[in-house]
Amino acid sequence: MNNIRSTLKAVWRIALPYFNSEDKWAGRGLLAAVIALELGYVAITVLVNRWNSDFFNALQERDLSSFTYLLGYFAVLATMSVVVQVYQLYLNQWLRIRWRRWLTEHYLTGWLANANHYRMQLQGETADNPDQRIEEDAQLFVDQTLALGVGLLSSVVTIGSFMVILWGLSAAAPLHLFGIDLNIPGYLIWAALIYAIVGTLLTHLIGWPLVGLNFRQQRFEADFRFNLVRTRENGEQIALLKGEPAEHQRLSARFGLVVRNYLDLMNRTKKLTAFTGSYNQAAVLFPYIMIGPAYFAGKVQLGSVTQTSSAFSSVQEAMSFFVTAYRTLAEWQSVVARLDGFEQAIANGQALVTKPDIIHTAASADGAIALSDLTVALPNGAPLLQTAGFSFRKGERTLLTGPSGAGKSTLFRAIAGIWPFGKGEVALPADASLMMLPQRPYFPVGTLQDAIAYPGQHDAFDAAAMTEAITAVGLPALAGRLDEDAHWNRMLSLGEQQRLGVARALLHRPDYLFLDEATASLDEPSEAALYQLIEARLPDTTVISIGHRGTLHAFHQRNVTLEKTGESFALTEATSAATN
Repeated sequence: MNNIRSTLKAVWRIALPYFNSEDKWAGRGLLAAVIALELGYVAITVLVNRWNSDFFNALQERDLSSFTYLLGYFAVLATMSVVVQVYQLYLNQWLRIRWRRWLTEHYLTGWLANANHYRMQLQGETADNPDQRIEEDAQLFVDQTLALGVGLLSSVVTIGSFMVILWGLSAAAPLHLFGIDLNIPGYLIWAALIYAIVGTLLTHLIGWPLVGLNFRQQRFEADFRFNLVRTRENGEQIALLKGEPAEHQRLSARFGLVVRNYLDLMNRTKKLTAFTGSYNQAAVLFPYIMIGPAYFAGKVQLGSVTQTSSAFSSVQEAMSFFVTAYRTLAEWQSVVARLDGFEQAIANGQALVTKPDIIHTAASADGAIALSDLTVALPNGAPLLQTAGFSFRKGERTLLTGPSGAGKSTLFRAIAGIWPFGKGEVALPADASLMMLPQRPYFPVGTLQDAIAYPGQHDAFDAAAMTEAITAVGLPALAGRLDEDAHWNRMLSLGEQQRLGVARALLHRPDYLFLDEATASLDEPSEAALYQLIEARLPDTTVISIGHRGTLHAFHQRNVTLEKTGESFALTEATSAATN
């Protein structure tokens, strides 16, 4: 019961925001229409049940006129049933896609906004495989919540509607055993109820492990898919290292988890299917067993027998909703748990930037980037880099050096506002644009225009400007391929990617440009040419570089190094470099 309550609370938290969103009236209207059509279908089922009695009575009495009338009446009911089912499905699907679209946008916003996806990774990413949760789990949640919710409502209404019929039939056809009529009020209802309760309890006893098995199956499938993608993305490195056997072994081990859990899922599903199949087959005969003696005793007509069977089956099926939907319920519960965990991870990432003991950003009055009493820490809280006060002055080109692991790249992340661990303040010039160029730049899959203009739109720059920038950074062979669609991170060498990264900077013309070993894969003459290009094309841009080559000093006016002081590193002003 605790699991049921927690699941229902999670469902409420996940589902309610959509029906209070900007799309709430469309969502509420579609939901009301779906429910109304479902209730209409139940009403038609009740009318068909009554038709069933009259039709078979007409057959038994050989009443041709009633038989002919009832055929026409059934045609009307059948037409109404088809129309209701068609539009109920159509509106249900319409509601599903609108709800899923909103939920997907909601999760994308929470995951991507303000670098929250990065903070979630830094915290250990308690919600693994966010791609699966946004794409697959969101769809399953919407589809299964609607199916189970509407199905449960239909079952409740069906029980209420047919209980009246069964109560009357129980009085008209009392339980007949061994030649004796036993007047048990509503005995057909009690029989259906007992049958459903016994079936539900046995189903739960057999099927409850499916919840955990479904949860693990989805996780193992997502992990296997993620590792396949990683292997594809890093094909060159794997091939150079001749790592195919190791990759094969690693991927086979991941898939082994999928297979082992699936076998457990198969065995448990086999047991549950065997029981539910037997249960449903027995349900066909059960109402005839209950009312058959009264029929053979001449207490009721054939029409009453068929009506009883139909009504009993409807009530029994409605009462057995839990039995028939158990596997879906088990999968749905695991989907709810995954989405609830994902929402909690998003909330934890968002809450991280509101804590008082983190690195805060403020506005700088003099146009410089000022670090005040700054401590950059690791996620476990250990201090990595400390400075009482330091400024990257506007217009200067600064080279940042130091041993590996000193926190140079992490300092850049703190300045960019995506590394919250630590304390102190980073003051940034108001309305200044910052661009970070890492050692391995990111290019979205798409046209070369999209890749270079990122994160802007491809139409932010004209084709001539893009062609000129690509040529200027030493990639004239790519200048005529702006409309080509490709996976550029995979197609180009790291050196070519770094050149394109500089081309991106030339187009965007940021106020502050941070180069985190952004030219380290180029030879020294090519690196020097790119720095000269940046100086010529971006004379007003403040450049801050991380690098290890001594030749970089010639392209910077200021040299700052990170030196070990106790348990952490500190920024130290070195001898000024030659001014270009």
